[in-house]
Amino acid sequence: MRAKSSLGRPFGWLWGAYAVSTFGTWLAFDAFPLIAILVLHAGPAQVSILAAAGTAVGAAVAVPLGPWVEFRRKRPVMVAMDLIRFAALASVPVAYALGWLGFAQLLVVSVIVAAAGITFTAAAGACLKALVEPRDLIVANGRFEATTWTASVVGPPLGLAAIGLFGPVLTVVADAASYLLSALGIRAIGGSEPRPVRPESTRQRHPGAVLEGWRYILANPALRPLLFNTALVNSLIMASVPLLAVLMLGRLGFAPWQYGLAFSVPCLGGLAGSRLARPLAARYGRDRTMRVAGSLRACWPLGLAFVGPGSGGLVLVMTVEFGLILFSSLFNTLLGAHRLEHTANDRVARTLSAWSVTTKTTAAAVTGLWGLLAGFTGSRTAIALAGVLLLATPLLLRAGARTEPTAEAPEPAQVAQETPTP
Repeated sequence: MRAKSSLGRPFGWLWGAYAVSTFGTWLAFDAFPLIAILVLHAGPAQVSILAAAGTAVGAAVAVPLGPWVEFRRKRPVMVAMDLIRFAALASVPVAYALGWLGFAQLLVVSVIVAAAGITFTAAAGACLKALVEPRDLIVANGRFEATTWTASVVGPPLGLAAIGLFGPVLTVVADAASYLLSALGIRAIGGSEPRPVRPESTRQRHPGAVLEGWRYILANPALRPLLFNTALVNSLIMASVPLLAVLMLGRLGFAPWQYGLAFSVPCLGGLAGSRLARPLAARYGRDRTMRVAGSLRACWPLGLAFVGPGSGGLVLVMTVEFGLILFSSLFNTLLGAHRLEHTANDRVARTLSAWSVTTKTTAAAVTGLWGLLAGFTGSRTAIALAGVLLLATPLLLRAGARTEPTAEAPEPAQVAQETPTP
């Protein structure tokens, strides 16, 4: 009998692959902007374009890849996306060593990495659903969430130290290597993975096929309000980040190390949230716990509008960020399981792809809009407005967490039988 805490060897390899690539990503956190500034002597406009355009264009490139992933074996797709990210990132230190590195290359690499990341996530969700029994989805998502927040605590300080000693290009090498190791981990899952059977109704290609993921979400009462809530909450939170940086590092006079400390230590709340998800869901019910956590995560960011100078301001930011991250981690862990349970097996890749594209593009658009707003009202007022709007977002949670999981069609109509796979 399988141990209670074990989800099996195949899941262990998937989790390990996710862990190594996540730590590599956080180790290279902000490496591209730093390369642009320190190596290419780019100005603020170019750095802003690099930060926003890479994600937005990458999301647009990933749109047609969702339907392509759906009816292919997921593990080869994941390996291919890891190898693409490895090759794209590895081109940066090579070009730097040869003296050929330019801003255009950084922008192209950002787009490729973003598009491959969205495609990988879509395939990984379907892979996870095939590897883990429904009753274990909360535990599995909790382990991924805990890994993410652990990496966010450890990675940036180590990365900044490495950048200080060896320059920003070295962390890109580490990030590239992490994707190569991730590909090897996914290959090690082993076992057979049948080719998904494409239903006759989907064999005919048509221009609207790329929109199928959005159609499915919008027609699903369990997913539609949660997508709107997630996109809006994430966007308003992300829109405040650069404004808070300007406020803290500029007018309030915080040192860069204090700013980094204010956002790294609270990530420990993410570990707590991911660990609390299963026992709280077992005691109070998953849907109720998800609604409460989703509502509470929206209550904290308004406090950032009142940050002041000195230790009091630093403690305020850390307290707000800890509460925000704690309840966000708890919500995200339960949302991951809820989303997979309410998505039919033959729609997982398209649904997750549409979800990622929506949240990323919305965040990029709202961040740009809030930057313009701050130019007229000031950073503190714009942060306060984002916090006030966040207080209304729990209204979107009331419907999404009360429906029964999607009834699956008979297994042979979706995928071929598999012998007993971010």
